[in-house]
Amino acid sequence: MSGRPPLVTGADAAVVAGQLGRAPHAMSLVAARCRFGFPTVVEDLPFSADGRPFPTLYYCTCPTLVAAVSRLESDGGVAAWTRRLAADARLAGSAADAAADAAIRRLDLVRAYELSMVDGGASLATGVGGVGDLLAIKCLHAHVAHALARPGYALGEAILAEVTDPWCDDRRCAALLPDGGA
Repeated sequence: MSGRPPLVTGADAAVVAGQLGRAPHAMSLVAARCRFGFPTVVEDLPFSADGRPFPTLYYCTCPTLVAAVSRLESDGGVAAWTRRLAADARLAGSAADAAADAAIRRLDLVRAYELSMVDGGASLATGVGGVGDLLAIKCLHAHVAHALARPGYALGEAILAEVTDPWCDDRRCAALLPDGGA
């Protein structure tokens, strides 16, 4: 990878793997951090090494945030936010702008990392979280992640504002560091 930008490695990669409980997709950067400095959102490469698409550009890794957004989803949040999105031109415009921003960034990543694409690049044109219909919400996590990575994303910020207790009050992710946080 002589001219390619570096991927996330080291302590950040170890923390993300611990947060997710699995090896993460290839990450180009940590897009947002919690108040303790640990990864909260990562930017994923849009294609795996073998060219399979991964259309979720920004991905929540913080377990506390993920659990909090999951509670909102389980309380009917996806359907409620889909209705709100369809009824609010400002939020719909925000979603369209975020989709365009994500498409440009994914294409930039394809070029920078010289990625192959088994889908011919079709997945690059999808919206936040990989949806084709910009007025449909598949996953609140993807919108929250996009808002944290790209401040000013009105839809994602509005969703995040409804999330109860999104952050921990300790340094629990320190235990995920290679040295155990010592």
